[in-house]
Order: sequence, then C-alpha cells, then structure tokens
Amino acid sequence: MRTYLSIIAFLFSIIMLPAHAAKKHELRGAWIATVANIDWPTTKGNYEKQKDEMIAMLDSLHSCNINTIFLQVRPCADALYKSEMEPWSAYLSGKQGSEVNYDPLAFAIDECHKRCMEVHAWINPYRVTNGEGVDKLSKNHLYFRRPELFLTYGGKVYFNPGLEEVRDYLTSIVMDIVLRYDVDGIHMDDYFYPYKVAGEEFPDFETFKNHHRDQYDRQAWRRDNVNLVVKMIHDAIHRAKPWVWFGVSPFGVYRNEKDDWRATKAGASCTNYDELCADVLLWLEKGWIDYAAPQLYWELGREGLDYGVLSKWWGDWSYGRNMFVGLYASGLAVKKDKAWKEGNEVIRQLNTSYNNNKINGYIFYSAKYLRDDYRGLKTELKKDLFRYPALVPVDPNTESSPSSAPKGLKIKGDMMRWKPVVKKGGYDTRYYAIYCFSEFEDVDLNKVERIIAFTQASEVDVQEFRLPNGNYKFVVTSINKFRHESKASKPVEFEKR
Repeated sequence: MRTYLSIIAFLFSIIMLPAHAAKKHELRGAWIATVANIDWPTTKGNYEKQKDEMIAMLDSLHSCNINTIFLQVRPCADALYKSEMEPWSAYLSGKQGSEVNYDPLAFAIDECHKRCMEVHAWINPYRVTNGEGVDKLSKNHLYFRRPELFLTYGGKVYFNPGLEEVRDYLTSIVMDIVLRYDVDGIHMDDYFYPYKVAGEEFPDFETFKNHHRDQYDRQAWRRDNVNLVVKMIHDAIHRAKPWVWFGVSPFGVYRNEKDDWRATKAGASCTNYDELCADVLLWLEKGWIDYAAPQLYWELGREGLDYGVLSKWWGDWSYGRNMFVGLYASGLAVKKDKAWKEGNEVIRQLNTSYNNNKINGYIFYSAKYLRDDYRGLKTELKKDLFRYPALVPVDPNTESSPSSAPKGLKIKGDMMRWKPVVKKGGYDTRYYAIYCFSEFEDVDLNKVERIIAFTQASEVDVQEFRLPNGNYKFVVTSINKFRHESKASKPVEFEKR
C-alpha cells in the first residue's frame, strides 16, 4: 500500500519558518461541487476519466495539507453513489437514472482514506430541479410516484419541508449513506427554505393550514420544520455512528442587529433565520449539529459585511461547538471588486482570523480554485499557514477517548513496522502518524513539524522519508475515527547513512 507522506523539505532546518505558529489540530477542507459539474466531473459518461480527475484533484489538495473533502453526492434529489432510493445523477452520465459502472462515493472514500484525509458526504435536502424541467428527471424518480410531496417555486421543484413524510424520507436518505459507507461526516450547505424569488410566495399555505402543529406564525412554523429534520438527522447519525459528524455551512449572516440583539450590524437583505428559516444558533446551542461552517464570502472592510467582523461573531457564538469558516476561493477568479483583484484576499482573510482560537478550521469554495492555485493561493498556503500537516480537531461534545498507542515498533533493514491497533467502531484506527526527532531530542507530540508521515498501513519503507544522513528517533501514534490521537509508541532509533 502506498504511504502518503507529508514531508518537510529539510526536517530540522530552522530557516523559512512560518510566520504563524503551526496548528496541530485544524480542519482544512475543500468543497468539491458536482452540481452543474462545477468542480467534478468535467466529463459525463467517461468514468475512467472521472476517476483520474478525482485522483488528480485529491493529490493536488493533499499536497497543501488539506485534510477534509466535502463531496457533493446529492445535489438534486439524485445520487453520486449506488442508491435504491434515488436515481443516478445526470452530472455523472448526462442523463439522470442512466447506469454508472462504478460508485463515485466509494471510490472517493477509498482514495481519501489512502491519503489519510476525511470525506464528508455533502447533500442538498430539498432541491429536486435546478432550473431544468421535470422532463429531465428519471422516470423512476419519486417526484412521479409521490407528487404530493413536492412544491414548485421560482421554476424549481422542491421537497415540501412541512410534511412529516418528507422529514422521514430525508432522514432515511442520510442513514442509507451513513450505514453503507465509511464516511466521516454528513454535510448540508445553505439551501434550506429557498432564497426568495421576487413577487412570488413559497406555496406552502395549504400545508401550513393542514399540518400547523398548533403553530400560527408561518415563518416560525417553517423554522420548526427545519429544526425537526435537523434534530432527527443528527440523532439518527449519532445513534448509529457517533463519530460521524453532522454539520452545516450556512449563509454568512445569521440575522441583523435590528432583529436580534445577538446579531451583527450586517445589513444583509437575506439572513439564515428570517429568509432561509435556518435557526443555526439554536442548532449549535442544542447540539443538533456538530459544527457550523458559515460562508463568509465578503472581503475585509466591506461595509456591513466585513469578513473580520463576521468571522469573530461566528466564533463568539459557537456554543462550544467546532466552528469552521467557509472561504471564497472562487472569488479570486469571479469577483470584480478591487479587493479581490489585488494580491490575495483569501490569504489576507486567513491572516486576520488565524489566531482566533474560537475558529477551528477553514473550508475553501470551491476545490478547483485551490487546486489550480488561483492568485497563488495554494502556493501561499504551503509556504506558511498549511506548511505542516494537521489533524482534524475532535468533537468536544461527543464522549470519546484515544485508543491504544501502537506497540512493537521496530526497524529491520529499511522497513519500519508496528502492530496494528484494531478496535471496534469509532475507536478503530483511521490512520497512523509517524514522528521523527533528532537522536538527542525529547519526544514531544506538540511539535507538529516533527510529523513526517500519515499512513493507513502499519509498515513503511524509511527510505521514502528522504532524510539526510544522521541519527534519528521515531515514534508512531494512532488516530481513531473519533479523531483522538493516542500516546506515542516506544521510540525506535535509526541511523541513516
């Protein structure tokens, strides 16, 4: 098995040190958007090329120490995985429901885990069409079998969030993925109730009248519809696999200060709470989501929508959950504002918020702009903030603990081996971390710069480390599916000649 290495050019060099203190625990993610083939795949029907493109994407992201992929597997009530509930996505074959000869989600999981990267299945809960007509849906789509479950708004078809049967169905979709695939998380973005269409009311009055559950404010009822499904999904996931995260990446503004004392003076015409009916702070407070990753797609200093103000606000209102920030890598290519055309606005944003210990990581939208190094984004990350690898932080609110330290570490010839750490459920090993120290140096797992490799295997050829001649000391730790790192193994010494 190939060992994917995260190696410093010269392990013990003191030159070219990063400008920021290295973080050992930090989520570094990228969204791989499949809707409209934004990031992947670029070709429909050529499945070998799709696999090659995914491998190239992951290799590029891995090279700058990205450790988590958010792969869109259900963009429009379809499937980029083998499903008996929903049809194959048209973004794979060109026609919804056409047979696909491989399982993209299974393939991505295998390739990500080889690289010791997490993969989170990103789904859109309610969207069925994205501007195309219903004639483009598979003849076997649920839309034709149960049309009473759907509503049309702004020329697009959506599941009706006010129906209990829809909530049950969405939960079953999620659990089908969780139970059949070794995913590390389930992820939803900002599309709950749809963004408003001028001059058109979302057509759910009859549903409200017949299913109001003793609520008489339609907006409050809509929020409760979303609250119910969010809680259902979270509880179902955690009953089955408590190490699998459920999180959302909401629109970047929760509410405006004039409407809620907790909010910022954002002045946004759209908000999560009032327009999208997504009460994200309630979900964080109640523990119905494991993290939030607000999409902060505005520049520093933007009046009413300042990245610095908003990133601090979300960190302050995390309720003790992991808080990640969504960064607009795409803006480096598509934004017309002066701030995005001079230098690198995303790097400036990272530099602004990087020392905020209430922010536990970053996710880039979208992957191809990071892969293609727009305005030197990937190059700058590799030089400084992401120069060293990082472990995904643990969930501070899920009861869990580290697994055993690897035992039996030894080097014979050029092969380093240890006994695999095999446990049940979330305590099983996701991967191992190999640390390399100079012979007189104390073993200190806080020194992230001493991580020389992550690997799924329990053996590795030490020649792959490309170390200068000298005497070294290695230790190995295990990282389980709960993301806890074990204590270090007993050290083993090695002389490189």
